[in-house]
Amino acid sequence: MVAALVLASSASAGQTGGTAVAIVTAEHQNEVIAVELSSGNVLRKTSLPADPQNVAALTGRARTVVVVSTRAGAVTLLDERTLKVVKVLRGFDEPHIVAISPFGKWAYVTDDPRGELDVIALGTRRVVKRLFVGVGAHHLAIGPRGRRMWIALGERATEIAIVDLSRPARPRLLRRFSPSFVVHDLTFSPDGGRVWVTSGAGDAVHVLHARTAKEVWTVRVGAAPQHVVFAETESSAFVTSGYSSRIVKVDGSTGRVIASARTPYGSFNLSSSGGLVVTTSLLNGRVTEFDTNLKRLRTVKAADAARAVAVAVWP
Repeated sequence: MVAALVLASSASAGQTGGTAVAIVTAEHQNEVIAVELSSGNVLRKTSLPADPQNVAALTGRARTVVVVSTRAGAVTLLDERTLKVVKVLRGFDEPHIVAISPFGKWAYVTDDPRGELDVIALGTRRVVKRLFVGVGAHHLAIGPRGRRMWIALGERATEIAIVDLSRPARPRLLRRFSPSFVVHDLTFSPDGGRVWVTSGAGDAVHVLHARTAKEVWTVRVGAAPQHVVFAETESSAFVTSGYSSRIVKVDGSTGRVIASARTPYGSFNLSSSGGLVVTTSLLNGRVTEFDTNLKRLRTVKAADAARAVAVAVWP
């Protein structure tokens, strides 16, 4: 249920002379929808191969939006500013999660049944590498320096694969390990020293040391699955529990819950940037904006099911 997200607040967009636009995957409608965050108006819709689930963008770097359509076995590259389809890549089985490298040159896609990590060169718009990492390859996280990746082998995973990205186009499987809990999603801390690993079965997020994989602490946030992002302007983490209709703000240094707020039911996915935290509801299609103190700013009905969101700044 995770989305790959990049967000820009309306305030930061205004400073650059642009408009902050939420790019939402509407999987029931086979569309990607652009919603102006400041007004909630739908600006554009683009048809996609069946079952568009996850989306990634990296504003100011890649200039490309990448959308994964699981049932169609396709990955679509779109122009970030127009949402026009640039290329549709085929030859996948069930691609599921996508992430873009920190410097915007590569997109990484997991293909669950094949157990693959597929590398797409965004410059040439082609798949340049398929690496077997383990059956069920699903949620993934890239370290802030782009040199390591952790992959959960399943939505309710019992194993995690660690991949070396020091040669971004030629990733290398380093090892797999089994934590003491069922894994759903993963997120690196901003300094790369820890990995926040959410649960596929329990109510806690587990924080592991990135080098040793030893557990540092746990944070209880609500029913699984949970998802985590970090604020750009501070060291705090934001964690959602979609089935508990809850988002919490957690001190990234101590694991202490600082604040909490209610979210629309099914708000699993989220991101934070420029003083804004955004969640999307898979179950009722609502996109909700909070400030970093978790004060709700706006809720917009974007689709029947808002699976994932990435935010770009349009001129």
